[in-house]
Amino acid sequence: MDHAHLPLECITEPTEPETSRALISNSMGRWRTMIGRRVLARLAISSVAPSLEITHLDVLDAVRRAAPGGEVTVGTIAEMMRIDPSRASRIVGEMVTRGALRREASQADARRIIVVMTELGQQLMAKIQAVKRDVIETVLTEWPEEDVAAFAHLFDRFVTSFEQVCSTRDKDTA
Repeated sequence: MDHAHLPLECITEPTEPETSRALISNSMGRWRTMIGRRVLARLAISSVAPSLEITHLDVLDAVRRAAPGGEVTVGTIAEMMRIDPSRASRIVGEMVTRGALRREASQADARRIIVVMTELGQQLMAKIQAVKRDVIETVLTEWPEEDVAAFAHLFDRFVTSFEQVCSTRDKDTA
């Protein structure tokens, strides 16, 4: 096992489960730094739409992820992004001005306004996703396909479980 990224306390004869958990924790710290810097999103923006900001992509992604569940409101977007509804409304307004989103009256309740992705927004998201997939493909290029498949399944399972734990703890502290 390559211990180059492990802190010293993690490589002084811990049991195998402790080593695995320490490695996960250490890797998550390195990953958090890259995610915090929004490395992948910045690469995608610079390749596809340099005039956009990361929050613009976040709003588009929130609409894309929430849409299958029903109508998307600014409140839905704010909740998904964990930002104030007035900030979400401003960002949505910017994306409406750019033509990537539009506001419509709800079919279920005409008094309610929903947010819908336009064709331009869908094209933009498709291009952004393609750049991200290309970066991931470059990272995985030398991995055997069975490792990629196992990692995809296990990483999704880990993130799903992590979301569930965090959601439960958020509800417990509320």
